[in-house]
Amino acid sequence: MPQAASARDTVAFAPGVEPGTIVISASQRRLFYVVSPGVAIRYPVAVPKRGKEWAGYAAVDGKYYEPDWSPPAVVRADHPELPNLIPGGSPRNPMGVAALTLDRGEVAIHGTTAKMRASVGTAASYGCIRMLNEDVVDLYSRVSVGSPVIMQP
Repeated sequence: MPQAASARDTVAFAPGVEPGTIVISASQRRLFYVVSPGVAIRYPVAVPKRGKEWAGYAAVDGKYYEPDWSPPAVVRADHPELPNLIPGGSPRNPMGVAALTLDRGEVAIHGTTAKMRASVGTAASYGCIRMLNEDVVDLYSRVSVGSPVIMQP
């Protein structure tokens, strides 16, 4: 696994959120990982595009380094040219270097391809949270299976 990058920045955060919680603000296009009461690490992210948004609670149910990717039906409907499987480590794999899967269907917090780096900071995904590869590696090293995730509009 690549070396974890220095996280974007540490910021003051709502003191009532438990350490170890991931909070995603769709409107800010930011993911916050709460490290201690009132303190979080802030990362830029791409959030779901219009019509694919979600809000509420989830939990991390898996951690994968260089995961394979099979396009979900909703993606395949828009992009029938995609192969059935893109192997992990491929420069075409939209999961990037690592993925944290969530217990809500086919949704993950994951890295990205070099081609799609520019999408971070926008509303671009089919439900997933897309991070820069160096940031997902950092988050991956901090998060455990079972970690709570809160998605806010």
